[in-house]
Amino acid sequence: MPAAFMHPYSKPTRESFIRIDRGEGALVWDENGRELVDGMASLWYNAIGHGRAEMADAIAEQVRTLAAYSAFDPFTNEPAEMLAEELRQIAPTPNARVFFTSSGSESIDTVMKLARMAHVQAGQPQRKLIISRTRGYHGVAYGGTSVQGIAPYKENFGPFVDEVVTVPAEDIEAVATLMSQRSNEVAAIITEPVQGAGGVFPPPDGYLQSLRKLCDQHGAYLIFDEVITGFGRTGSWFAAHHYGVSPDFATFAKGVTSGYIPLGGVFVGVAPTAALETDPDFVLMHGFTYSGHPTACAAGLKNLEIMRREGLVERAKHIEDRLGGGLQALASDGVIDHARGVGGMWAIGLRPDQDAKAMRDHMLDTGGVIVRALNDGLVMCPPLVIRDEHIDQMVDAVAAAAG
Repeated sequence: MPAAFMHPYSKPTRESFIRIDRGEGALVWDENGRELVDGMASLWYNAIGHGRAEMADAIAEQVRTLAAYSAFDPFTNEPAEMLAEELRQIAPTPNARVFFTSSGSESIDTVMKLARMAHVQAGQPQRKLIISRTRGYHGVAYGGTSVQGIAPYKENFGPFVDEVVTVPAEDIEAVATLMSQRSNEVAAIITEPVQGAGGVFPPPDGYLQSLRKLCDQHGAYLIFDEVITGFGRTGSWFAAHHYGVSPDFATFAKGVTSGYIPLGGVFVGVAPTAALETDPDFVLMHGFTYSGHPTACAAGLKNLEIMRREGLVERAKHIEDRLGGGLQALASDGVIDHARGVGGMWAIGLRPDQDAKAMRDHMLDTGGVIVRALNDGLVMCPPLVIRDEHIDQMVDAVAAAAG
């Protein structure tokens, strides 16, 4: 009989897994005591590092006070109120409100519903079309799977949410043509500012600015999926700041608590907020059991405190110089085909004779470094607290695995 735990993104028949038992900073240890550099911040989310005692203390203190309580009308709690205000100060769009969820996937489904509902409340109920990009990853709930731009993640899960069209990732003319053809039907464009799980693809110059102009021209909302790029990953609090483009909505999760407690949410900008507030009798019939969960929000508050105190947003720029520079040097020497990325998220493009999974396994088994194999390359996203010697270990492991 197989083990009771059915693992995500794994073969249901797999019987053996690497058990991670402990973490500290940018390092983790497996059940055999082997030390590994966490080159993926677990799954794109750990900024402040593993094993932070002050995070444990903040979480424990909140659990002792009020572990959880519903934030459905008419209730609220102080950590949720405080975190929303803190997030408003660093939001990717000015004067945003915050709707809390428990994950990036919940955040994507929420933003799709909010975008459509805001148009309804603004007197344009025909606006249902949501445009996404190929290579875009937007979680695994049904809304996010519907706007998914990575084909294998959609196979055999249909039928999907209606009125979703996916266009080629970098073809701004395809977006412009579609919006021109269906101008009065478009609810929103959704995009990752830097495509993450699709292989770390920064946007072409001017691309995000063009999306903003098209949305303004056609009366649609621009949604940034900042689940990966948020909370310092690009060297700014959000990629919207890095690229100088303000969306109408932005989703977040992962880095808001560095993964210590699941938490996500949606920044709701001025325009959709105004639409949702038009009718004082309107009730937003959407929410999750754990929306505004006080313990999760307490973790978020402490996480932001640590990030500010330790300058971790700025630290991403140092990681870009040292990790990105090291990978680009390998590319210049022909060790790999190329490197691409920004801040603290990077991808390695491999030569045709190199195998991504074989290199990943070599880096893990011999180099003591955890990375992910995606498509024809490798991706890296270490905790922002990573030390220079461990960045160098990552680059050295790539060189050794490349053969």
